[in-house]
Amino acid sequence: MADTPLPLPRVAIVTGAAQGIGEAIALRLAEDGLDVTIVDLPQKREQLETVAKTIRAKGRRSVALYGDVSLEDVVVEMIETTVKELGGLDVMVANAGICHFVPVIDTTVEQWESTIAVNARSVLLAIKYAARQMIAQGRGGRIIAASSVAGKQGHPGVGAYCASKFAVRGLVHTAAIELRAHNITVNGYCPGLIATPLVKLEQDEQNGGHGTTVRMVRCIDAKVHVHLIANW
Repeated sequence: MADTPLPLPRVAIVTGAAQGIGEAIALRLAEDGLDVTIVDLPQKREQLETVAKTIRAKGRRSVALYGDVSLEDVVVEMIETTVKELGGLDVMVANAGICHFVPVIDTTVEQWESTIAVNARSVLLAIKYAARQMIAQGRGGRIIAASSVAGKQGHPGVGAYCASKFAVRGLVHTAAIELRAHNITVNGYCPGLIATPLVKLEQDEQNGGHGTTVRMVRCIDAKVHVHLIANW
């Protein structure tokens, strides 16, 4: 009787994985037995390498990649490298995101474009190319994207961010319908205010600690000019 082949290890990609929610997701996937490609910007290299070492210490393989996942060629290379190094793709977590804290009337075109690019376009690219790979493999898959409570209701001071996260919800709903025939599920998650580097501002120390400034801005008709660019 022929030996039964061992099942292939499941493989995941997590973007925005150097810190915060992305880091936590990557480590949990490793604990659940998946090999994980982690992706973030080049300036997060030291943080990302630390996450990769932690994943390997859990007995799983990890590939650390650096680039802007709002760019199509970066996402294509991310998928191709993962398949080459880890053997396939079963889970795609499109988690990368940025936020500019600024009222709508003061939002610049550059702030709008960068927010939509990172928070929405990167999700489209992740879904598109992950799904193509999963369809080619023929064993289904799981695609998960970061929306937000700000993708369910508007909040003062983060108009572009809210718009981008509403876009993610619509994209996820549509992709779920289109890909279900291939046994690929597409879901989004909508976290509230989490104490990650995304919500850490200089004013926090005087306002009562990490995340307090953002809570204040969300609760008033703010003309508070706070600006932040950071990975979720």
